[in-house]
Order: sequence, then structure tokens, then C-alpha cells
Amino acid sequence: MALAEQNELDGRGRVALLATSVLVIFLLAMTITIANVSLPQIQGSLSATRDQVAWVVTAYLVANAVGLPATGWLHDRFGSHLLIILGTVGFSIATLLCALAPNLETLVFLRAMQGLLGAPLTPLTMSLVMASYPRSQHGVVSSIFGIGVTIGPIIAPWLGGILTEAYGWRSVFYFCLPFAVMACLAVFLVIPRDQPLAERKLDLRGFIFFSVAIACFQLMVDRGERNDWFDSMEIMLECLAGAVCLYLFVVHSLTWRQPYIDLRILANRDLVVGLLLVLAFGMLSYSPLVLLPNMLSNLRGYPEDTIGVLLAIRGLGMTLGFIVLLWGSRFDPRIWLALGFGGQIWAGWEMAQFDINVTYSQLAWTGFISGLGIGFVWVPLIVITLGAVPPAQFPLVNSLFHLLRLFGSSIHISLSVALALRTSKISFAEIAERVRSDSPAFWQLEAAMPGIQQTAPLVREIGRQAQMIGYLNAFMFFALTAVVALPLILAVRPPRPQ
Repeated sequence: MALAEQNELDGRGRVALLATSVLVIFLLAMTITIANVSLPQIQGSLSATRDQVAWVVTAYLVANAVGLPATGWLHDRFGSHLLIILGTVGFSIATLLCALAPNLETLVFLRAMQGLLGAPLTPLTMSLVMASYPRSQHGVVSSIFGIGVTIGPIIAPWLGGILTEAYGWRSVFYFCLPFAVMACLAVFLVIPRDQPLAERKLDLRGFIFFSVAIACFQLMVDRGERNDWFDSMEIMLECLAGAVCLYLFVVHSLTWRQPYIDLRILANRDLVVGLLLVLAFGMLSYSPLVLLPNMLSNLRGYPEDTIGVLLAIRGLGMTLGFIVLLWGSRFDPRIWLALGFGGQIWAGWEMAQFDINVTYSQLAWTGFISGLGIGFVWVPLIVITLGAVPPAQFPLVNSLFHLLRLFGSSIHISLSVALALRTSKISFAEIAERVRSDSPAFWQLEAAMPGIQQTAPLVREIGRQAQMIGYLNAFMFFALTAVVALPLILAVRPPRPQ
């Protein structure tokens, strides 16, 4: 049964397929992020440096980025049924082995295997679900599907922190195993059998060019700030190799009979507009999740459980957005896109107005509105991108969808962290220059707290204020990113009915 024929499933079969897909995606999303909070303990337990332990995250991201574009060819060559089963089982086994890893090298290798084996699962399961439902129901289905994609990264860091503190870093992988077993059983029982669409040979040169380009760019954005960007020879080489391979890939794909990725699909104007919005959506999805925990822990002294509750409030906003779209997906998707990106602009602007004494209610409201905006944007983007192509192209388009979403997230997080750090240093120098021993501000402080011993607290306070300014600049960058994306909505055309 080909992908386009999945609409022959009955009502119960569709529901079972949707539930199975959500479970698989929830497993992936949770396993990806739950280990991030355990990095400090992994570093100490496995006697690694900070740079070495970062490869636990980097290896997964790079392997996942390399594997995602291969989804279209793998689907045509082997079929969805076999790929989803092998991917789910292989990902589950790799998760178990991560918990048993004896050293850092083994753990990094297994995380890379997780990324590679899990890469086709999100595009393929989404493609199966969308092909089994008529286009008129894609909005509702996307809302349900989105819960599995976004809730995992919200609750996983909170659970990971609790488990790591109580039972050690290996417990975060053991915690995922029951979900892995349920996902494996579900895909065996529910995923319908199909036949490969074509005996298409792999375009090896195109695959190598594209994989090297994606891997180099992913490494560059993930390790750029850690290595001081283009002051590092590693980053310069990664940028150069990525640019050269991307150029070779484009030239090769436009001249080859059966390219690895047929770039002619980008002649579809509606699809290109949708993918550009996906890139912007990815940039806005996770940056606050990286910036806020560090800001609240370092500058406000919030405990991890309090920070986890604030992130859960953002997740609550996402869930509410998906629930609203269960009803609202019948309306013009441009309305929800405008509301979603508008919500990001408001949230980013409000966060850029924070001060060092920001209140809990301010954090909760801005996080909730930001999450609500993400929920509003997710469903229309899926409807627009998949509505621009026939079902046979769903696997390829879905792989590009998630590749751009994750790559946009990596780029924006790296740029936001770099902006926060660099402007913090500039602000520290500017504030320190004004608060000198011959400055009235210094003498006012000296009169209030006499003694040379007050110099150290003064320097610490200048550092706190400078760091806060850096975070505020990053939040303003977040808002401006949404502002730049907003005009793209004018180019969106509602998908044609089936």
C-alpha cells in the first residue's frame, strides 16, 4: 500500500495510527532533551572536560541533521512500515545502551546513533497520518500531532533535573525505556504494511555533498560561541567546507537525472513561502528555553523546580494553542499565523523590558503568551506546506520541514547566546567606566557602605546588571526576528481544497 493510499484506513485505524505516531514523537522529543540537564553530572562521572561533554548533545544534533534529508529516498527505497519499525526499535536499543555506556566515547557514539535512527521517524509518521486523513481535517490532526512534538521538550528538562539529582544521570535514559517499549509494540501492531514506491538508486555524490554541508553548518552553529566563532580555525574550516559542499550539492542536483533531493520542488512558490516561515518558526521555538533558565538561576537565584514550573507554564500555553486550533483550523491559516507571530513579538518586547527584579507573574505571563503563539503557528505551517504538494511528496517535504525547524532553532540559539555574552562584556566596561573612584556614584556608595571591602560587591553588582542587559538584548533580538517574519504571511495563499 503506497503512501497516497493510506486514506483507505477506517476511522479506528486512523485514530490508532495517530495515537501511535504521537507516542513515537513524544518518545523522541523527550529523549532528545531529557539528557541535557544531566551534562554536568556526566562530565564529573566520566571525567570529561566541558568541551568534551558537549559532544553528548552535538553528536545527536549532527547525526539527526544528516539523517533527516535522507527520509524521502529511504521511504521510496524501503517503505514506511519497515523504516518506522527499524527506526523505533533501533532508537530504543540505543537509549538502553546510553544508560549502560562505560565511557564518554561510547555515550557520544550512541547519542549519534539515536540521532541517525530517529531522524526519519517524525517525517514518516507525520506523512502517514496526513495521508490517511483528508486535507479538510489536516488542521485538527496537526493540533493533536503537535502536542507530542512540543510537550516532550517542555517536561523533559524538569523531569531530567529531578531524576539526575535523585538517582544519577543514567536514570534519565532508564526513565525513557517504558515509553520506548510501548512505542515499539504500537508500531508493530498499528503501522500499515506498504510496498516501496521505486527501486531508486541513491545519489551518492549528492548525499555526501549535502550531508557534509549540513554537518559542518550544524557543528559551526553549535560550537561557534564555545570556540569564539571565527577567531577559531575549527569554525572557519567548518564554514568553508559547508559552503563549498552546499555549492557542489546545488550544482550537482540541478544537473543530475535523479538527484538525492530534487530541487525542482522549490519551484513551488507556496512551498517556498511555507518553508521560510518554518525556518522563522524554528528560530522562535526554543531560544527562551535556553536563555531564561540561565538568567533566572544566575541572576535571580531561582531553584530548578521553580524554573521547571515556569517552563511548564509555557508548555501549557502551547497546549492551549493546539486545543484552540482543533476548532479554529477551519479558518484562514493566515489569521493564526499573524496571531502566533504577533504573540512572539509581544512576549519578546515584554521580556526585553524586564529588570533585575523581574517578578514571577511577569515571567509566567510572557512565557504563557509565547507558548500560545507557538501553538497557533505550528498547525497552519503544516497545513500550508503539505497543502502545497501531493501526498507522494509528503515524506520529502516533512523532512525539509523538520530540518529547517531544527536548524533555525540552532542558529537562533547560538546567535542569542553570542549576543547576550558579547553585549554583557560591553555593558560591564561601560558601567565600570562610569562608576570610578572619582565618580559621584562611587562616593555615594562609599558614604552608604564605607570601606574598601565594598569594592568586590560593587563589581559583582555591576556584573549582574551587565549580564541582565545582555539577556534583554537577546530578548529584543527574539522580538525582532518575529517582526522580520511577519511580512511573509502576506505572501501565504490558503491551500487549495483536495
